[in-house]
Amino acid sequence: MPVNSIARTVAVIMIALTACRADFELKSFTQDTDLYQAALRELQHRHWDNAVAGFERLTIELPARDTLMPLAFYHLGKARQGKKEWLLAAQAFTRVTESFPDDTLADDALYEAGVSYGRLWRKPELDAQYGETAISTLRMMQGMYPNSPLNDDAQREIDRLTNWLGTKTYETGMFYMRRKAYDPAIIYFKDVLRLYPTAPIAREAGIKLVEAYTEINYREEAQEQCASLRQSYPSSAEVREVCGNAPATAQTPTP
Repeated sequence: MPVNSIARTVAVIMIALTACRADFELKSFTQDTDLYQAALRELQHRHWDNAVAGFERLTIELPARDTLMPLAFYHLGKARQGKKEWLLAAQAFTRVTESFPDDTLADDALYEAGVSYGRLWRKPELDAQYGETAISTLRMMQGMYPNSPLNDDAQREIDRLTNWLGTKTYETGMFYMRRKAYDPAIIYFKDVLRLYPTAPIAREAGIKLVEAYTEINYREEAQEQCASLRQSYPSSAEVREVCGNAPATAQTPTP
């Protein structure tokens, strides 16, 4: 690109940035309502840093029971989400429910807190601490606000994270299975079935459990697990491959 073109491009960018921020100077706002409206405009225009600065100042300077306080914390959380600062976002949202549990935004805030915690768990194989916190937060939201229109969305997020927990537990079992450490592998596969029975990975855990039992000659346990698999997944080709067809039921002879 020619030097003149680069210079013009840089100039345009600088002018645009100046235009975005020239009218937002924290010290120029002497009224809380004016700062709130200005910070809200910054949030709507996705100027996350300005929005964070404005709403953060409001959360510090507003009287504790001011009607703007829950709005300020909620929008601070949204601005933090915009910056992908998920932990800070969750903390801001939680302040709404902690301090204003009867506010109309309380269920929205607790839902967003759960979602933000969930974003901190980026892959199933990583530490699941934040995923578990997300699930407990969303379940708390469902318990505290049973009539919230966000409950279905919360349940979908719970299901997604629960599936990840099941996957993480299954992969730990596979770690031991590949090393022929069958006893700990069995423990983890059984945990999948016990803790996450509706997760998609539950069928695979059940199949691997049969294989582990077979490797250490736990035939009765393998047969019992196969019976459970046949009942839960009657049309599964993988289950039939590992367990075979169900044994024929003995019939009582008629006299």
